[in-house]
Parts: sequence; structure tokens; C-alpha cells
Amino acid sequence: MKNTLSTATLLALALSAPLAAHEDHGCLDDGCQVQLLFADAGDTGGGTATTIAAKRFGTWGIDTAGMDRSAKPGTDFFRYVSGTWADTTQIPADRSSYGNFALLRDLSEARLRALVESYPLGDPATGGDAAKIAALYQAFMDEETIEAKGAQPLQPLLADIRAATDKDKLAALMGARGGFSGSFLGLSVTDDQRDPDRYALYLSQSGLGLGDREMYLRDNFAPQRERYQAYIAQMLALAGWDRPEANAKAVLAMETRIAEAHWTRAESRNRDKTYNPLALGDFATKSPGFPWATFFRSAGVDGTERAVVRQDSAIPRIAAIFADTDVATLQAWQAFQTVDNAAPLLSRDFAQAEFEFRSKFLSGQPEQRERWKRGTSFADGAMGEAIGRDYVKLYFPPDAKAKMDALVTNVKAAMGARLDALEWMGPATKAEARAKLQGFGLKIGHPDTWRDYSGLQVVNGDLFGNALRSNRFEWEYRRNRIGKPVDKGEWGMTPQTVNAYYSSVKNEIVFPAAILQPPFFDPDADPAVNYGAIGGVIGHEIIHGFDDQGRKSDGEGVLRDWWTAEDAAKFEAQAAKLGAQYEAYTFPQLPGMHINGRVAMGENIGDLGGLTIALEAYRRSLGGQPAPVIDGFTGEQRLFMGWGQVWRTLWRDDALRQQLVNGTHSPGHIRAFAPLRNIDAWYEAFGIQQGDALWIAPEDRVRIW
Repeated sequence: MKNTLSTATLLALALSAPLAAHEDHGCLDDGCQVQLLFADAGDTGGGTATTIAAKRFGTWGIDTAGMDRSAKPGTDFFRYVSGTWADTTQIPADRSSYGNFALLRDLSEARLRALVESYPLGDPATGGDAAKIAALYQAFMDEETIEAKGAQPLQPLLADIRAATDKDKLAALMGARGGFSGSFLGLSVTDDQRDPDRYALYLSQSGLGLGDREMYLRDNFAPQRERYQAYIAQMLALAGWDRPEANAKAVLAMETRIAEAHWTRAESRNRDKTYNPLALGDFATKSPGFPWATFFRSAGVDGTERAVVRQDSAIPRIAAIFADTDVATLQAWQAFQTVDNAAPLLSRDFAQAEFEFRSKFLSGQPEQRERWKRGTSFADGAMGEAIGRDYVKLYFPPDAKAKMDALVTNVKAAMGARLDALEWMGPATKAEARAKLQGFGLKIGHPDTWRDYSGLQVVNGDLFGNALRSNRFEWEYRRNRIGKPVDKGEWGMTPQTVNAYYSSVKNEIVFPAAILQPPFFDPDADPAVNYGAIGGVIGHEIIHGFDDQGRKSDGEGVLRDWWTAEDAAKFEAQAAKLGAQYEAYTFPQLPGMHINGRVAMGENIGDLGGLTIALEAYRRSLGGQPAPVIDGFTGEQRLFMGWGQVWRTLWRDDALRQQLVNGTHSPGHIRAFAPLRNIDAWYEAFGIQQGDALWIAPEDRVRIW
């Protein structure tokens, strides 16, 4: 399924190399969805890069000049904290949204550029990681060679599709991992949810080029479907495929049938329903009409005993659609998928067509990102940990880790105190919750061991071939781990990623180096601001272990029900109240669009619970002493302002629509104030009264963690 908010080059990599299942990662921001998983050892030895400093926010951590003090906190808290910033900030032409996540991603991107451009071009076969990274980047930057090749790199792939004249051969193409072909079915290798010490093969629904099923089925997305059909025809014509208009119509009709078979996003995140192990030999009986043996053999997983099926009732329907569809339509669909996925790596006509539809039309981004930005993303997607190794040397001093360790310890202790004080949870469930919290793992900054890229073949001047080999390298790495012990030291993000996550199967929280800088974390800032910003982020990730889905795994990462029925019912009632709050928010520029409370539930619980325990941790850090007043702001005011400042976000209308349809997080400008409405201390800190627009009566406030 396409993530239309992803950068183009990473999109090509992310779609063609199946990733570890991110359903088990409670990410802070949707940006984590395109990150590849990396692991183990190596040594770079690159050139010398100029360091680029992070920008500090004000003198004590808050950009007070960006506030609008004429706004009442109880009427519009986002505007109070960030109104002047919003008035004076323009979304860059090469972005569809902008805020503090994007600001830090720009910084990380500039730092990566300095690194990759410092690596000397040599022989990738003998020059180590530095020469490989240089070859990846410089091949992407060589527009003259790319233009001269035109569609030539695609021809062998299109020839394979033309030669696939029966369903068996088409299933083989769908099973082949590491290319640019599409599949009705996703394969991934990740920790087994019921046996977290072993890797398992997972199979899920796929096959939609337009994103979520709602894009195909809701009347208000008719313009997107019409433009998508034209885009399919355009890409088929560029590839020299016969009858592009007629084939585009047939492809969209087929994808619409697949969309009807798909589970909703809310259903697909329900961990009670998405763990369905099935022996590989039983797929033909359970889901007839699809050449399963060929599919699994082509993927190289035919020696595996079983696959865990995520959307079990959707798979038979998808298999039936494959069986009912004529070969010519399946070939055209595969040709389109291949061209669409490969387009960012091809000549300007392909790359521009892909940008015009996926970024400009769907997300409102006026201009293509500069080539160096896309080239940096390409190199980072292929060899992220090799670059990250040098990034850490430049930008992650040891004392930053020590200060984060202390913050995490305090927030974790606050969570323990909150657990002990819960009135709605019974002793049996509480004991299990304490054990889970006690077992939380923590990773800060970067891996202890680094990924070995010695097996990756890179060739100077061969952009398309390098992409194919990188994708295959990733899939082989994953495929060969099925049934083997889990690498507990592996990270799901590179150090230069501006994000954070919780892994339910490892029961750990992870904070890459790149997020540990202003406005999230400034070791020289006021502690209250840090508790509201990075403290809230730490709390958010801890709470993911206890949100509506994370709570379904125990302290060992095993998917099992450790709740009493009475406590589970109380939790679900409060969660439903929270979901209703978020679904009530309206977006005047997008009539009829709303946050899907069930889809964003885990993230919304994470925000509310995370900020609640960050506040508790800050209060405990004062040791009974009063907080200082700074520039007229109390400690708790500064804490809530720190949270609000982190979530500064501006949206283009089309990008906001895509976020509401395809994203798992509430929009940032909503996150800046929505959880605060359920925290009593926020009302007290800013004197918010009944009658203020953001007021919620005390008895109606959601109180979970």
C-alpha cells in the first residue's frame, strides 16, 4: 500500500523491500513508517564533514517570540504558544506540511549531506562503506547519465511482465522480493508476537496503489480516483505499454475490488484479530485461486513452516480476485506498479510524473525536493547505519545519553507511582502492569553494534542497479532470519532519524540521537520545558506499552490477555470517551473529514498518558521545593508550553486530508492542545474556566493512566 506522505526515493525502497511489521512499533510520528530496519557490525572510515549546530529555542527553551499572548490559552492553546510563528512561517515549497519535526528533519538532512559528500568516490568493491555510500549518492546526482538512459533500466523488468502469460508466472512476480514489482500480498519478517525470541514470517493484505481503502470507496474521494486513473494511464504510456487508457480503467476497477476486500485501518491494528498462524501448505485450501506454492517459492520462503496472517478473512477474497481477473489486466497492473515504484530513480519524465501525482496532487506540495535531498535520502535508505555511525561521532556526545538516562528513569518512576495510585484498576491487573513496567528496555542514541554492509554490492554510476541490489540485500537479510533467535540489540530506526518508538514484542522504548535536540531536548534549557517536551515524548512511548493495543502484550513481549475482564471494560470505556473527543474536532477547510478515533487511539492515549506522567515526573524532580518563575511563567505553565511547542505544525489542505485518511496520528496542531483538556493541572496553570472553548467538565475528562 502506498504511503503518499513518504519521500519519493525512500518510497521506492520501502515498497520493494518488505520491512519488519511496524504494527508492533508505537512511533511518535508517522515519519517512522518509511524507515528500514538495520543491525550489526562494520567500520566506515569516511571523509571529513563540517558539523552543523542545532538551533536553540529562546534563552530557556521556549520561543517566546513565536507566541501570541493576545490569545487566551483556554480558547486556542495552539495559537497562544505558536500563533506568531504560524503567522510568520510559510510551508517550504518542497514540503506539504511544516513544523518542528520537519525543522529537525531538515537539520538531520543537512548533516547527512555534509557526511555523504565528504566520502571520496573510489572502488566500492574495495573501499569499504564510505566508497559505497559515495557511489550510491553520486550515481543519484548524475542526472546526465540518468537522462541518457531514459526508460532503458525498466526494460528487463517489463520484459519479465510481458513474458508472464499465465497466473502462475504472475504469482511468481508478486512473490519476488527486492525488485520494483507489486503484490496483492505483503510479506515481512519480524519478531513473533507469541514467541518474541524468534523471527516469524508475516503475510498481510496489499495491492492498493492509492493508499487506504477509503480512497476507493468514499464518494468524496472521486476526484482522487479520477486523477489516479489518469496517472496509471500516464505511467503505462511512458513505459510503452499497450492500450494505456483502457488498461488504467481495468486496473482501477480491480483495485477497487481489492479495497472492498481489505480490512479497515482500525481492524488491521487490532492485535487480537491479526495473529493467525497458518501452515504454508494450507493456504491453497484456505484461500483457493492463487498459486501459493509458486508465490512462496519465488519469495524464497517455501522452506518455512508457516506464516502469520494478519487479515485472515481478507486474504481468501483477494485470492479470488486474482483468480477472477484476466491475465492482461494483471500484467498491466504489475507494469504500472513497477514503473510507479521505480519512477524516482528514472529520467525526469518518470520522476516528474510521479511527483506531480503523489506529492503535488495528493499532498499539495508545489515543488519537487532538491535533488541532493532526494539523493541523501536514497543513500540513507540503503546504508543508514553506516552513515549513522559517523553521525553519532559528530552529533551525540556521551553526556547527552547520561542526561536522557536520568530523564527516562524519572518518567518511568512517575509511571510506577501513577500505577500504584490508580483507583479503577484491580490488584491482579496492577501486578502484571508493574511487572511489565519493570521489564521495560531502553535504547538511547544509537545501536551498540552496527550493520555489516560488506555483502551489499554497489557499482559506480549504476543508480538503478544499486537500488535493486540494495532492496534484494535487505530482503535476503530478513528472509534468512525466519525461525532464528531475535537480535535483541537491533534498532528499528537509524540514529539520524527524528522520531522515537515503542516495540511491544521487545517491550522497549527507543530514542534515536537526532530527536535529542531542541525543541525536544536541550540540556541547557529549563527543566520544566524539557519535561514537557522530551519528557512527554518519553512518557508517550512508555504509555504505548499500555495503550489500547500495547496493553495486549506482557512484560516479556508475549501477546496474551493479562487483564481481568472488569479492568479491561473500564479501560475500554475511558478509551471510547477519548476517541469521541478527537472525532469531534472539525477541519473547516475539509468538510466531512474527521480524525478516526479508533485508528489514532494508541497515539492519542500515548499523548494523554505521556504528558500526565511527564507532569508527575517534573513534580517529583522538584523534591518538594517550589518551581522557579521564569519570565512570569510558572513551572507547570512552562511544561505545558514545552509540549505545545513541540507540536507546531502547518498543513497544506491536501496533505491534511492524506494524514486524516492514511495516517495513524492525529494532526500535530491538534496534538498540541487536545490531551491537555483532560489534565486538571493545565486548567489550574492557566486559569481556564467554564465557558472557555477548550473547557471540559471535570467529570467528563478522560482519566486512564
